[in-house]
Amino acid sequence: MNKKSVFYIVLSLWIVFSGCSTTRNAIVTFKHDTENYKIDIILNDLYFTSLIYSDTLEKPCLFPIKTPSGKFITRGYPLEPRPFERTDHPHHVGLWFNFGDVNGIDFWNNSSAIAPDKKIHYGSVLLDTILLADPTKGKLKTLSSWINFQGDTLLSEETTYIFSGIKNEYRFIERETRLTAMQEVTLRSNKEGLIALRVDKSFEEGNGTYRNRQGATGEAGVWGKRTPWVALRADKEGEIITIVILDHAQNPNYPGWPHARGYGLFSMNNLAGEAMDKSSGPIEIKLQPGENITFTHKLIIGGDMSDEEINSMMHQFNRQ
Repeated sequence: MNKKSVFYIVLSLWIVFSGCSTTRNAIVTFKHDTENYKIDIILNDLYFTSLIYSDTLEKPCLFPIKTPSGKFITRGYPLEPRPFERTDHPHHVGLWFNFGDVNGIDFWNNSSAIAPDKKIHYGSVLLDTILLADPTKGKLKTLSSWINFQGDTLLSEETTYIFSGIKNEYRFIERETRLTAMQEVTLRSNKEGLIALRVDKSFEEGNGTYRNRQGATGEAGVWGKRTPWVALRADKEGEIITIVILDHAQNPNYPGWPHARGYGLFSMNNLAGEAMDKSSGPIEIKLQPGENITFTHKLIIGGDMSDEEINSMMHQFNRQ
């Protein structure tokens, strides 16, 4: 059964997911637009982001993502290009999760830019169904399949998103991703991963500045250096905005290796190993059919956040 057929079945059970949540003082509403294959997430009556899952994409994404003041933190290209932004890496769309080496298959770099005769080396993540939509908790749970070019499923992905905010000052996205092997699967060291965000041009190096918990700054100081969090701060149209990715202390290979680039790629990779830091050694995780592995991360969008504030949120995240 293809993905669209699955969603026609889901549609017969789904009317609208909407409601209120006092989670972290934010009211959360889900609006499912089945015609356009997306679920809009609204906090305090302000648009936040959408889970998009069209057949034209190689993986589900959260796109676009906005601050409470309505400013984009995500790049528009390739889905909704904006003037003067970079048009590189068409596989960088919104906020996503995938990896560059699953049984030698590259799930990270797949996009419409890949030549048809090269597609055999790439995989796709297809959203199969929505398992839960609970606006009272800001929780959205999905089931997806990691498939190769031949259509074989390597991994089943169960992801839980929790959307929340503090008034109209902060926005949070927690993502727990459980990957279950559907056949024997090996994950090997690769720099292309894991949870990632492609940011708006206002956050590119020169205006935006990366920093990590150890106090290192800039791409040169942050890229590939293991750390529990990385922040990206910029002045966009007179507003100071800070974006943070938190790694969870229970994740495999904690703390992860940031794949944080000055041109606008911002990711935390728990499976990088020697591919990003030769002193870290190789990573090889083998999963037998039915075995699983779980990764949990958190995205924070705030104002001029201090290290102390980020550390406090990190400790709270790890206590959950």
